[in-house]
Amino acid sequence: MNQLLSASAPALRPPLDLFAPIARDLEEVERVLARTLQGSRPGVGRLIDHLGHYRGKRLRPALLLLTAQACGRVTPAHHTLAAVVEMIHTATLVHDDVLDSAAVRRHFSTVNALWGNQTSILLGDYLFTHAFHLTSTLGDASACRLIGEATNRVCGGELHQICQRGNLELTEQEYFDIVDYKTAALTACCCQLGAAFSGKPADIVARLTAYGRGLGIAFQIADDLLDLVGDERTTGKSLGTDVEQQKLTLPLVHLLETAPPELATKVRQILGSPTNHKRDALRPLLVETGALDYAQRRAGESAARARAELACLPSSPCRAVLEDLTERVVNRRA
Repeated sequence: MNQLLSASAPALRPPLDLFAPIARDLEEVERVLARTLQGSRPGVGRLIDHLGHYRGKRLRPALLLLTAQACGRVTPAHHTLAAVVEMIHTATLVHDDVLDSAAVRRHFSTVNALWGNQTSILLGDYLFTHAFHLTSTLGDASACRLIGEATNRVCGGELHQICQRGNLELTEQEYFDIVDYKTAALTACCCQLGAAFSGKPADIVARLTAYGRGLGIAFQIADDLLDLVGDERTTGKSLGTDVEQQKLTLPLVHLLETAPPELATKVRQILGSPTNHKRDALRPLLVETGALDYAQRRAGESAARARAELACLPSSPCRAVLEDLTERVVNRRA
């Protein structure tokens, strides 16, 4: 079985009991992934095997399955859709590593570091096409439409962020627009699919979609904080890439919007310098001005709004996990 699907692949996992209510469903998702990606030509198979090192928390398929179970039932369609969103997410990671010139992901060399950018781009495309083909096997146009819309938003968000690279006047609203697209679109889609394919009415689907969106925004803010002040040994991936490429994230946006002119000028000089020690130079300024605390608070606010949307569901073990995730995404260290 491909290492992408192997339970023994290295991972930064949540506590073993967190996804216990959907453990068997996650195992079925792994089997769907195996069937979909098996039989690759030897050269491609080697690349797929390497993606076993990218295997992380399986957060997105877990969100879809937890939402479905909290809504009353998990169907075979949910297993297929969960495999689809995992393939899409993995494809975006492969492409992101190219965009960020990242050398390490989950403590292992990235595909682009080992085989180059061309191979990485084609591998990401390979995963995208398999994901959409798998979706089509459901024979449900709504699934293709929802996943297509979410993927379009993810790619649009990444494009918008690249176009804003070097824009040191980026506003907070523009930052949140980027995050809403590039990250929250897929987490929202996971919860939307989980609820919709459980037969829930439109108002419940809308509230759970909002939960996924709020969770995704909180997750991305926390990720951006890690990029600035995290430890590469803990996160297992290259950090500081946003700063090096002048992609402003919330702490820096807030710092530049609120800092006195002299300090703002100093920050712009650091960002524009040719050195590769920008994180070290910016960290004390972000701490002293409260920019890090501000971003952490905004992440918490988004997570709290997401949690409130779960009031539409009856109490259950899966709802409890969804609530727990709103705390975990904000306070994570990896």
